[in-house]
Amino acid sequence: MITYKQCTEVHIDAIYEAFQQGFSDYIIDIAMPKEAFVKRFFGPEGNHLKYSYIALDGQQPIGLILGGIKEYEGVKTLRCGTLCIHPGYRGQGVSQNLFERHKKTGIANRCKQLFLEVIIGNDRAIGFYKGLGYDKIYELSYYYHEAPLAIDKKGQLGYEIELIRMDEVKALQNRLQDIHINWQNDFDYIEKLENKVNHGIFKESVLIGAISMLPSGKIHFIWVDPRFRHQGIGRNLIGYGVKELKPEKLHISFPNNSNLQGFVKHTGFIKDSISQQEMYLVL
Repeated sequence: MITYKQCTEVHIDAIYEAFQQGFSDYIIDIAMPKEAFVKRFFGPEGNHLKYSYIALDGQQPIGLILGGIKEYEGVKTLRCGTLCIHPGYRGQGVSQNLFERHKKTGIANRCKQLFLEVIIGNDRAIGFYKGLGYDKIYELSYYYHEAPLAIDKKGQLGYEIELIRMDEVKALQNRLQDIHINWQNDFDYIEKLENKVNHGIFKESVLIGAISMLPSGKIHFIWVDPRFRHQGIGRNLIGYGVKELKPEKLHISFPNNSNLQGFVKHTGFIKDSISQQEMYLVL
C-alpha cells in the first residue's frame, strides 16, 4: 500500500533513497553522496522538510517532492526543488498525489505562484506539468569556457577591481530594473554558498561592475552598469576572478538575456546541449 508523508516524519536516509531511485535513469547523471545532497538541496536550493513530501510502499521510499518558499522577484513563491518517482512505480498516480500535497502547501502558506525548472527534451515531465496548469515563461541556457586563462582581457581603464561584501552585491537589486534572475543565481541563493568570492569595480566610489564566482569556476552573477558596457569591464572581472581562483573551466547560466548572451559568446563561451524551461503556475 502506498502512503504519503511529510518529510518531517521520516529519516533523511529515506529522503535520500527516494532521490537516488527517482533519478537513477535521468537524462543527466546527478548522483551525489548523501552529505552533498543534504548540503545542496536543503541549503542554497532552499527546500524545507515541512514543505516536502515522500511516497512509500510499506517502508520503501518510491517518490519525492521537495519544496521551498521565499519571496522570489517580489512574489511569495513555492518552488518544486525536485519531483522524482522510482522507475517501477511510474504511471500509477504517485506524481499526481505528491503534487496535490505540494499545491495545497502553497495555498496554505498564501503563496501566489508555483515555480519549477525542467530540462528541455524531458517531454514526459513537460507534458505532466502542462497538464497541471504550468506555463513556460523563460528558457534557461547553460554555457561553459574550457580555457579561462585564454580570455583576452582589456586595460583597466583607470578602474580598480577589489573584493566586495555580499551586502554590496545585494544592494544592486534596485539597479537591475526588470532583469529576470533565475532561482539558482539570485542573491538569496548566492548568499548561502560557501567559498564564493565577490569582486567589484568602482568609479568614484560607485559600483559599476560586479561578479560572484566559485573556485569551481561557476559564475553565479555578473553585471556591468549599462553606461559602462562594451569597455572590457566584464572581461576584466572574469579575468581577475580566474587569476584569483584558478578554475580549470568556467560555467554560467542565465535565462532570456540577450545582452548577457552576446557577451558570453563574444568572450568564447560555448552553449551547452542541456537547457531548461522555467515554468510557473499562478495560484
